[in-house]
Amino acid sequence: MTHSRPNEFIPPPECPVFEPSWEEFADPFGFINKIRPIAENTGICKIRPPPGWQPPFACDVDRLHFTPRIQRLNELEAQTRVKLNFLDQIAKFWELQGCTLKIPHVERKTLDLFVLYKLVKEDGGFDVVCKERRWTQIALKMGFAPGKAIGSHLRAHYERILYPYYLFQTGANLMQNSQKPTLTNDTKDKEYKPHDLPQRQSVQPVETCTIARRAKRTEGRCFKSEPGEVCENKPNLRRRMGSYVAKPEPGTFKMLPVQVKEEPIVQPVDGEKSKVEQYICLVCGGGGDEDRLLLCDGCDDSYHTFCLIPPLHDVPKGDWRCPKCLAQECGKPQVAFGFEQAPRDYTLRTFGDMADSFKSDYFNMPVHMVPTELVEKEFWRLVSTIEEDVTVEYGADIASKDFGSGFPVKNGTFKVSPEEEGYLTSGWNLNNMPVLEASVLTHVTADICGMKLPWLYVGMCFSSFCWHIEDHWSYSVNYLHWGEPKTWYGAPGYAAEQLEDVMKSLAPELFESQPDLLHQLVTIMNPNLLMEHGVPIYRTNQCAGEFVITFPRAYHSGFNQGFNFAEAVNFCTADWLPLGRQCVEHYRSLYRYCVFSHDEMACNIAAKADSLELELACAVQKDMNAMIQEEKILREKAYKLGMWHSQQVDYDILPDEERQCAKCRTTCYLSAITCPCSPEQVVCLHHTQDLCSCPARNYTLNYKYTLAELKTFFQALTARAESYDDWASKVNKILKADQDNKSDLEELRCLLAEAEKKMYPETDLLNDMRQVIQNADRCTIMAQQLLNGKRQTRYRSGGGKSQNQLTVEELRAFVNKLYDLPCTIRQAPFLKALLNRVEQFQQQSFDMLAEDMAGSSALQGLLDEGAGLDVELPQLAVLRQRLEQARWVEAVQEASDQPADLSLDCMRRLIDQGVGLAPHVCVERTMARLQELLTVCEHWEEKAHNMLTARPRHSIETLEAAILEVDSIPAYLPSCLQLKDCVSRAREWIMEADALQAGGRIPGLVTLSELVSRAKGIPVMLEALTRLESLISEVQAWKESAAKTFLLRNSSLSLLEVLCPRCETGSQKSKSKKAKEGLVPCKKADVKLDSLFDVEKVLSTSKDTASAMATLSDVHQKELDSLSMLRTSNESKFQSSPSCLAPTVCLCHTVPAGPMLQCELCRDAYHSGCVPGFKDIQIGQPWLCPLCKRSEKPPLDKVLPLLASLQRIRVRLPEGDALRYVIERTVRWQHKVQQVSLPTLHPNGKARHISGFTSSQTLEGSNSSFYMLQPCIPLSELSAELEELLVEGLLLQVTLPELQQLYSSLINRFSPSQHSLQSSEHDHQYHIAQDRSPPHRSPSHSKGQDAVPEIKKEHEKLEKNSKRRLEKEITEGQYRDKIKKPKKKKPKMIKERRREEKRTTSPSNSLSDPSNSDDSEEDWSVCSAKRCQQPEGNEVNWVQCDGSCNQWFHQVCVGVSAEQAENEDYICVSCAINDLSE
Repeated sequence: MTHSRPNEFIPPPECPVFEPSWEEFADPFGFINKIRPIAENTGICKIRPPPGWQPPFACDVDRLHFTPRIQRLNELEAQTRVKLNFLDQIAKFWELQGCTLKIPHVERKTLDLFVLYKLVKEDGGFDVVCKERRWTQIALKMGFAPGKAIGSHLRAHYERILYPYYLFQTGANLMQNSQKPTLTNDTKDKEYKPHDLPQRQSVQPVETCTIARRAKRTEGRCFKSEPGEVCENKPNLRRRMGSYVAKPEPGTFKMLPVQVKEEPIVQPVDGEKSKVEQYICLVCGGGGDEDRLLLCDGCDDSYHTFCLIPPLHDVPKGDWRCPKCLAQECGKPQVAFGFEQAPRDYTLRTFGDMADSFKSDYFNMPVHMVPTELVEKEFWRLVSTIEEDVTVEYGADIASKDFGSGFPVKNGTFKVSPEEEGYLTSGWNLNNMPVLEASVLTHVTADICGMKLPWLYVGMCFSSFCWHIEDHWSYSVNYLHWGEPKTWYGAPGYAAEQLEDVMKSLAPELFESQPDLLHQLVTIMNPNLLMEHGVPIYRTNQCAGEFVITFPRAYHSGFNQGFNFAEAVNFCTADWLPLGRQCVEHYRSLYRYCVFSHDEMACNIAAKADSLELELACAVQKDMNAMIQEEKILREKAYKLGMWHSQQVDYDILPDEERQCAKCRTTCYLSAITCPCSPEQVVCLHHTQDLCSCPARNYTLNYKYTLAELKTFFQALTARAESYDDWASKVNKILKADQDNKSDLEELRCLLAEAEKKMYPETDLLNDMRQVIQNADRCTIMAQQLLNGKRQTRYRSGGGKSQNQLTVEELRAFVNKLYDLPCTIRQAPFLKALLNRVEQFQQQSFDMLAEDMAGSSALQGLLDEGAGLDVELPQLAVLRQRLEQARWVEAVQEASDQPADLSLDCMRRLIDQGVGLAPHVCVERTMARLQELLTVCEHWEEKAHNMLTARPRHSIETLEAAILEVDSIPAYLPSCLQLKDCVSRAREWIMEADALQAGGRIPGLVTLSELVSRAKGIPVMLEALTRLESLISEVQAWKESAAKTFLLRNSSLSLLEVLCPRCETGSQKSKSKKAKEGLVPCKKADVKLDSLFDVEKVLSTSKDTASAMATLSDVHQKELDSLSMLRTSNESKFQSSPSCLAPTVCLCHTVPAGPMLQCELCRDAYHSGCVPGFKDIQIGQPWLCPLCKRSEKPPLDKVLPLLASLQRIRVRLPEGDALRYVIERTVRWQHKVQQVSLPTLHPNGKARHISGFTSSQTLEGSNSSFYMLQPCIPLSELSAELEELLVEGLLLQVTLPELQQLYSSLINRFSPSQHSLQSSEHDHQYHIAQDRSPPHRSPSHSKGQDAVPEIKKEHEKLEKNSKRRLEKEITEGQYRDKIKKPKKKKPKMIKERRREEKRTTSPSNSLSDPSNSDDSEEDWSVCSAKRCQQPEGNEVNWVQCDGSCNQWFHQVCVGVSAEQAENEDYICVSCAINDLSE
């Protein structure tokens, strides 16, 4: 819902604050007159007295008691009061019909019925809005959000609550919409409590009223009051006819909002209604259906319920009024709004306790901690709401003469100390200010409370003073003695009518009933609202000990921040007089009484014309002239009407109320009209025709003074003013006299003495005369000193003269000043003669200076001659200037002879030196030539600079054309030289760029990048640059693509590091270097390839691909040598060593323990926990450690497109050469693999067992055991050719199927048949169980251990043996806790195998523990295949290896049929690998 005011108050700008000095503070009206041009533009101002001015508080606190005014805050604000009046009318309208008004809620907000009523009325009324369907627009105007069907709710509420009232206002039939059923209330609606302002002010409040109460206007109870509910103070006056009617007591209506029974109804004696007439319906005239007759509680008229339009279905309960009574009650005129008096009398102490308690309770904090900004915003919120009532009390307009002023006064009850006696007579004592000599109120004889006698104000939080201007538009001064601040708002006097118009336009309903509302001091309006309509508003916070001054016709208002004590009074100065007369005319138009008679005050002032200050006399003269002219016209008009009777009346002795005009209430003084028919009635001459109906000839003109007597007053004032005019004319004549008619200085001194004697005002003329006399006195003293030889002129530092020398200019000026004075000086002729002698010397010097530019030597001689004179001659300065000119011209000529050194700074410096020289033809000519050269140079310098910084850059042809023009300028131009250098470098670059790709050469990336980098520093448009930058961008894109292909995720290696062979490997870096230096000497002694940086440097500087390949080949050979040494070193760690120290392995550099992984390339071992992702190891593929696995090793088909795309780019880069070398190595390796055939089996046809692969190992010097999770190919069993082939394949950064085939073949040939692997903890337990038996076991005895883990799956392909075809053996990577013994019935072959094993097994290989012999059957039942399929059934066939291991296998597990087992020898995988290695 819209609000007419902003939600939060925005403070207006601050008014000016003045802090006078003690000297300024001594004259109050003088200081106020001084600040008036500034302060009257804001209407109010604040004055802080000088520090230390603290008058004692003289009021008698114990005697002071007062009855404050009651202020309900939301009744003060104009627009809020309009709404409250409207709601009271609606509530009264419905209450007279027995209904209770409850304000509905829409969108959880209280519906603004006043705004709704006005908007519907503005749009043409209810019928028009319904017909044109404008309810949605009405909702939008009220601030509701669109799209929520608010319009239908507003229509329902309007039709239910406001439409009957609208019909009543328009004079329609009230009964159509006034029946009770039409005002149904929602349970959420809140009952409205009427304000009843007129009745509340007419009823004296009871003694138990709550002080400063704060209450909600709408109660939270939302129940619907039934018409049948009867309050004990509100008897039911609706009843059926025929029942006994008891007249209620008169007092029973006192609690009603509207006292409809306040005046008793007097029944006429004649024609009094009989009982039968009382029971007759006034509509149909019938008396039947008595139970349906309805009696009005206002006039006792009867109506049938069915005769009403529309008819009532039931008899209403509670009070009911007929249409005539309703119109009578609702049509009563409103009573003027005013403040009530509080129900009790306060002392200052009790009021302060109440005020402090109210504020602390309201804000819930100590009173001194409440911010003024919070109080201000809360005040303006409270005055703008209708839902919340806050009532405060204000002790205003307390007469100081009854209880004493806050300031000490003479002969008062308060005794001041000797040091405080100055406050008794101080002009800022508000008891003295109105009656100071400069105040015109001194001439008002009556003691006017509030104007001449101060008023006291005792405030509390939120107590306010409403918008008003002072009586007679006078000044006012307010002093806050003590307490919390008082917040003021003011508007300047020129905006008074604008403020009145705005308030009338925003609340016209109030001004219709009270045209002089603003003079009643009962209405405020939000300053923000006034400022929105263009009214200038200013504010201030008046603290204790500060004055606030309001200026004539300045509207002001405000409120108190808390408990405080202030004092105020009015005063009027001479400048106020025209405004005061204008105010009387304004009061006459409003029919408002005057506080005093302005004409009487003017006459009283004129009677003392001789003793008046001149300023006041002039002001009163103008005011009285206007008064006499107006009075003359009015009397002539009265005479023309036929009034010939007149009499002189002494109005001074009559009280004001006996001489007020009966029409306009103006206090008559100069004249008045009376009539014998009503001798006590008086009218002014402006309202003669409003006196009575008698003819004008019967009227009597009563006058105080005749026109002749008034003219006498005026002449006395004129004489006082004209004495000043005579004096002023004499002064003007002297000050404006010509050279021949000057007066003597003594005459001026006499006129000054006269002005001081007659106290003429401080005008500009008097100040000018004082200034002339002061100047003449100073000139006289100086002239006498010059003539006496005691010249003391001002000393100018750096002028090259002594303190006693006088320049010719000063002498001439001083003489001219003497002759320019309005008066004559005796010493003037003598100084004139001295000046003539000096001028003779000047003429001689002029003749010498008339020559053309002389040499510097000649001028220097002339200066030396003039320096010997005792007077500072101006010719000497001219000669010095001429000398400077000559030297400057010579310096310019010398610089022009050497153009190579003539820079811009040099030219500017010469021009700056020349600018300070006096004008001369030669200087100007030289200056013009030099400036022309500087302009040309600056132009070309700027042009060259712009060319260098231009975007886009200029072509080289454009720059060369500019250089040709610059060469002709004879000066040193840095930017032009830089431009030449840029063109030279651009030519150089273009040549290099052309040569870079000449002859089909492929440029290197380093050379290309360097060339592009150089080109960016050359501010010339180079056409080849774009092409080169595009090449570099393609190279960068290629590098990114290659990096995505090769680099591992989160790898710290660069692409070049991955593609290039390693310069050093593992921890044997230094050893590898030494070994390589000894084994493979470098081809170039001066080239080092010890690091990647060296390799990259060599590749970048290589001339062609062949040299790059050679370099990479050297690095690769170095890599192979280093890796060979590293592999040998790492293999030696696991061999028995006499040293007691255990070897360190892995990334953590600790001893091997537990499950280990061995790198196939570097042969170093790693703990499974130290290697990330060891569980993802693929069985059958070589495992590389994190140091050896450097890339993703993409397939070759993904790498070849990278090389092809690089060849299309045609740019050489180290990564490209490295990739080319990788592919070449890969191709060579593939050819080499194809040429190398795998070795055959051992000659005896048996594969040998490879020693060194144990289930669990313990190294010397270490107590921990370990086992390998992944078998590696033993180096000792490989030939040099196979090892080199395998190492080169593993070093390749490309995935090849040939490498996988080679590795699978070798691992199947050389790996043991089965590894029983066990963790360190299991080994430890096993050794304890076996009575600390040695950890090394033969494979045949390790089969029976519990919890033997199976190694991971691996697919191997072996060549078909000549005797027996070997099937694939698949290894299983899962761990099994125990290999279970077959439970089924064993075939015969099992027993035969067991007997054969017992015969072939030597006793030395058996276990020492006899307990194992009992379970030997289970031990021998274990298949030695890596992936046993655990066949079940009545008969399981076995086969024994015919090699060196003699292990048994299920035939189905090794892929051997029963026929093959019988006819051919079977060699297991382990034995076959041993044979191959041998």
